[in-house]
Amino acid sequence: MSFTLIVCTYMRPKSLLDLLVSVKFQSLYPNEILIIDGSTNDETKKILEKNEFKNLQYYKVTEENRGLTKQRNFGISKTSSYSEIICFLDDDTVLDSHYFEEIIRTYQVYPEALAVGGYITNEDQWTQVSSAYIPSIHEFYYDGWKKVDGSRFVLRKRLGLDSNSKPGFVPQFSNGRSTSFLPPSGKIYEVEQLMGGVSSFRKSVFDTIAFSTYFEGYGLYEDADFTFRLSHIGKLYVNTKAQLGHFHDDAGRPNKYRYGKMVVRNGWYVWRVKFPKPSIKARFKWNAIVLLLSFVRLGNVITTSKRKEAGTEFLGRFVGWLSLIVNKPKFK
Repeated sequence: MSFTLIVCTYMRPKSLLDLLVSVKFQSLYPNEILIIDGSTNDETKKILEKNEFKNLQYYKVTEENRGLTKQRNFGISKTSSYSEIICFLDDDTVLDSHYFEEIIRTYQVYPEALAVGGYITNEDQWTQVSSAYIPSIHEFYYDGWKKVDGSRFVLRKRLGLDSNSKPGFVPQFSNGRSTSFLPPSGKIYEVEQLMGGVSSFRKSVFDTIAFSTYFEGYGLYEDADFTFRLSHIGKLYVNTKAQLGHFHDDAGRPNKYRYGKMVVRNGWYVWRVKFPKPSIKARFKWNAIVLLLSFVRLGNVITTSKRKEAGTEFLGRFVGWLSLIVNKPKFK
């Protein structure tokens, strides 16, 4: 199967180079690589001129096409007609040498698949246990594996606000567990949500749907919106053998106030696209979780050294929540 790699980048030349070096040593190499650069300087262009990569095409977009979703749609429009699969990767990821081989293998094993996601290995420590294992409240268990659960999820458990949906599926009140809660079992799991920075799609799906232009700039949760809509059309999978590392680069990220507002407003948008008419109970839970996580972030002013970041993010989340009363996002 011929496939294209699209990397949308913004002000991260060094991280992008690290990714491309890992692509260079893939057991299955992309038929084309499209770099869609929204940077406001030429540092990315310069670093690519100094380092040559096979099948690579570079595009510097103007202001009208800058932003994650716009850059993705731009990249799709530049993809060759012969390409069957389009892979997207964040510019701060580094691939295991068999990443693309495993992604393409999934489409061959599951010919009905419309999309396949990869698996991030450097963000959690999992332990394999027996199928009879009973986890404590401080642990998350799935399919014979356990890991320490995040403090926010522990708090949600205590308050009856945790999700009982499988990882990669969303409950009616949203705020489920993402595909990052799938264990490193080596299995392929069916899901209804993918992380956009480690995703791939049959090119044909873009004849029907596109990434929403509602998500401007950093584009938080645009991947959830797109894959939720796609899951109504066909099947999505995550292959836990298609492995990579995600090395979060703070360059190009919005300030914490804007980020906090996006968490709430974009989260509301994605929730209501998936569930246009949620029940009263689901509405209560969604709002309760928003407020709970906002005040947890406020508490980080005391518990972490990054007090200013915690405080400004709390303010953004709280203002974003209040704004929903009078100015809800408009659906596109």
